[in-house]
Amino acid sequence: MSVKDQLIKDKLPQHIAIIMDGNGRWAKKRGNSRVFGHKNGVRAVRAVTEAAAELQIGYVTLYAFSTENWNRPKLEVDALMSLLVSTISSETKTLMENNVRLGVIGCIDNLPKDVRRKLMQCIEDTSNNTGLTLNLALSYSSRWEMTEAVKKIALSVKNNEIEPEDISPEMISNNLTTSGMPDPELMIRTSGELRISNFLLWQLAYAELYFCDTLWPDFGKEDFYLALSDYQNRERRFGKTSEQLKK
Repeated sequence: MSVKDQLIKDKLPQHIAIIMDGNGRWAKKRGNSRVFGHKNGVRAVRAVTEAAAELQIGYVTLYAFSTENWNRPKLEVDALMSLLVSTISSETKTLMENNVRLGVIGCIDNLPKDVRRKLMQCIEDTSNNTGLTLNLALSYSSRWEMTEAVKKIALSVKNNEIEPEDISPEMISNNLTTSGMPDPELMIRTSGELRISNFLLWQLAYAELYFCDTLWPDFGKEDFYLALSDYQNRERRFGKTSEQLKK
C-alpha cells in the first residue's frame, strides 16, 4: 500500500505552509547557477499543488520570495522576477485544470510592474475556482506583516474607533495578510535547514514542523505524502496533556 493510500482523509491539515529551500545547492551540485535551481524548483511547486488539490486540502502557502531576498545579487533577483512572470503565465492553465485559486501575501507594491500585472491577472483568472487556494508569499516577512498589523490597530486606537483593551489575538489575526484563512497546521521546510526564517511567525504558533533533507527541486508527491503521514502520527495537544485528549 502506498503512503498516499494510508493517509486518513479526515485528519489532513487544511492549511500547509512550505519553505521551499535548497534550489541554489541543488544547482551548485550540478555545476550550474542558482537561477537554474530556481527554474527546476517550479516542478516541485507543480507536484505539490497537484497533490494538495487531489487530497482536497484547502490552503497551501509557499514562501516564494522574502523581503530579505531583495538583498541577494541583482542578477539573481532580476532572474527570479523574470522567472515569476514566465511561470505565472505558463502555469495559469494548470491552475484552472486543477480548480486552484491563486492568492498572494506580502508587500507586492515592491514587485516590478510586469510581475504585479501578471500576478493580478492570474489571481483574477482563477478567482472563481473553488478548490485549493495556493498562496504565494512574495516580498513577505512575518516581522513586516506584524508591524503593518500593529500600525493599523494603533491607527484605529488613535481615531477612537477602538479602545486599547479591545485589542485581542483575534483582532491581530484579522489584521494579518492571512485574515480569513485558517492557521497552518503543518509547516514543511526542505533541504535540512532547521529554521522558520521569518515566515508566518504568528500563524505557526501551534503548527507541526516538518524538516526533511530533500532539496526543493527533488521534492515530489511522495515526499509530500511522507510529510502528511508524519503529521498524522503526531499528537496535537494545544497545551493540554495526553490524558486530557483521551477523555
